[in-house]
Amino acid sequence: MTDPETQFDLQTEEFEHTLVINIVGRVDGMNTREFQSGLEQTTRSYDGPAIVLDFEGLSYISSAGLRAILLIAEAMNRRSKKLALCSLPSAILEIIQTTGFDNIIDVYMSRSSAIEAVTR
Repeated sequence: MTDPETQFDLQTEEFEHTLVINIVGRVDGMNTREFQSGLEQTTRSYDGPAIVLDFEGLSYISSAGLRAILLIAEAMNRRSKKLALCSLPSAILEIIQTTGFDNIIDVYMSRSSAIEAVTR
């Protein structure tokens, strides 16, 4: 359930040696610090080879939220772990493409295609 204080929730599931983090709600300037901290804690504690961030339940993400994801991607890269994004709502996909994030982090239309790609 989304916390009204933070406006987002991170829900985790594991599939085929891949951690999927479902991001539900809204990430904006008011809660980016909590969002980044939650992602850092979750990704740091996972020993598997890949993580997929599932945006299906995300209604909004600010530039500060995108920066948090970029920092997570850099940390994962330093640890030789794969990161992918999936199931982006059209408005968020447009932001990702416009800012060039899709040139830095792999983006997939579905969870299954993201998991397949990171487990190769």
